Amino acid sequence: MTDDPLIKQIRQQISDTDRSIVDAMNARLRLVARLKRYKDSRGIGFVDPEREEWMLQYLLRANRGPLSGEGLQELFEEVLDLTKREVSRGEETK
Repeated sequence: MTDDPLIKQIRQQISDTDRSIVDAMNARLRLVARLKRYKDSRGIGFVDPEREEWMLQYLLRANRGPLSGEGLQELFEEVLDLTKREVSRGEETK
C-alpha cells in the first residue's frame, strides 16, 4: 500500500467509476427484465439481433475514446451475454 496522495486520489476515482458501472448494469438489468416480461406476455421473442446490431452501431458512433472500436464491441458483446444470463437467472429464482 502506498501513501502517495495522487495514487490514493486516482484509486478513489477508479472505485467511484467502478461503482457507477455496477449501478448502470443493475439499472440495465431491471429494464431488460421488464422488457422481457412484456415481450413474453405478448408472445414476442426476447432476443432481437437487429436491435443489438443497431445499438452497437449507435455506441460506436457515440464513442469518443480512449476505448477503441474493437474494445467497445467486445464490451458490448459481454454486456449482452451477461444481461441474457442474469435475466435467465432471475427467472430461475421465481
